[in-house]
Amino acid sequence: MANQALPTLDFVARNYRNFNARATRDALYAYWDHVRGGGKMFWAVAGAMSSAQLGISLAPAIRKGLIHGLSVTGANLEESLFRLVAHHGYKDFPEYRYFTKRDDTKILEDRMRRVTDTSIPEDEAFRAVEKFLVPMWLEATKKGERRFWHEYFYELVLRLPKKLFEGNPDECWLLAAAEANLPIVVPGHEDSTFGNIFASHVKTGECDARIVKSGIEYMAALYDQYAVLSKGKGVGFFQIGGGIAGDFPICVVPSIKYDLQQPVKPWAYFCQISDSTTSYGSYSGATPNEKITWDKLTEDTPMFVIESDATIVAPLMLQALLEAKADPKGADAIIKQSRKLTSKSRAR
Repeated sequence: MANQALPTLDFVARNYRNFNARATRDALYAYWDHVRGGGKMFWAVAGAMSSAQLGISLAPAIRKGLIHGLSVTGANLEESLFRLVAHHGYKDFPEYRYFTKRDDTKILEDRMRRVTDTSIPEDEAFRAVEKFLVPMWLEATKKGERRFWHEYFYELVLRLPKKLFEGNPDECWLLAAAEANLPIVVPGHEDSTFGNIFASHVKTGECDARIVKSGIEYMAALYDQYAVLSKGKGVGFFQIGGGIAGDFPICVVPSIKYDLQQPVKPWAYFCQISDSTTSYGSYSGATPNEKITWDKLTEDTPMFVIESDATIVAPLMLQALLEAKADPKGADAIIKQSRKLTSKSRAR
C-alpha cells in the first residue's frame, strides 16, 4: 500500500528498478543520505529550465534547505524573473515540431521569442525589466560601484512591487535564492539577453563595463564559498545539462588544490541529468569517470548519470526530497526497505 505522507518517494521506491529509473532512484537516495547527514548540495543549472518553470519545485527546495548554492546561466537567471513579472504574456506552442519557417516568423512579428514549446513576450518581459535594471546600472556607473551580475537581479527581485507579480512568487527560484542570499555564480553571463543589453549601454558610453564583476572574480569568490559549504559532511554537485554552468563551478576543487595549493575536500556527491549522447569529446556527454582525471571527483565519490529529460526527472526528485524533508523518519524507512529488496535481488 502506498505511503500517503510520501507518495512520490514511495512511488519511486516501488517502481524505479532498472535503467534510468534505477539511476534516478539511487541518485535520489544518495542525495537524501547526504543532506540528511548535514551535507550541502550545490546545483548547476543549464538549459532553459526557468522557462520550463522548474521554479515550481526548485524554489520550495531552496526554502526548505535542500539546495545551498547555485551556478546558473545568465538566461536562467533572467528568465526566472521574466516568469515572475510576465507570466500571463507567455504563449505555449505544443505543436512546435510541425512549425514552418513562416510560423516562426509570425511568432517574431508578434514580438515573442520561442523557447521550444513556450515563448517569452518581449514587451512584458525584456522591456518591462529593462526599465528597472538599466537605471540600476546607470546609478552604479555614476557611483563607481561594482557588483556581481546576480546581485543586480537579487536587489531587483527583492524590491519589485508585488503588484507587478503575475507569476506565483512561491514558484520563483530567483526570489527564493535572493531571500536566502544563496551563494550563486553566473558564469558566461554575457551570453544572455540582458548581457547583450548591458553591452549595448557600454558601447554607447552610458554604462561602465567595470560595474559588473568578472567571471574570474566569480571564481575567486567561489573559493571562499566552497570552503564554507564543504565543512562537515561536504558539498555535493547536482548538475542539469552541461556547458559552462556545470564546468565552471566544478573546477573550483582542482583550482583550490593546484592553483592556490591549499587543502580542499573533494565534491562529496555527483549527479548529472542530461540527454546528451555519451561522448568524451563533449563535456555534457562525458562520463563522470573522466572528471577523476581532472581531480574534480574521486573514485570514492557517489556518481550518478541520469540520461533523461531534466524537466521530467528534476521535479520528481525534488518533490520526493521535499516529502522526505517533511517526514525524515518515514523517508528513512522507505529507503531502508527499498535497499533491502535491492540487496536481496543482487544476492540471487
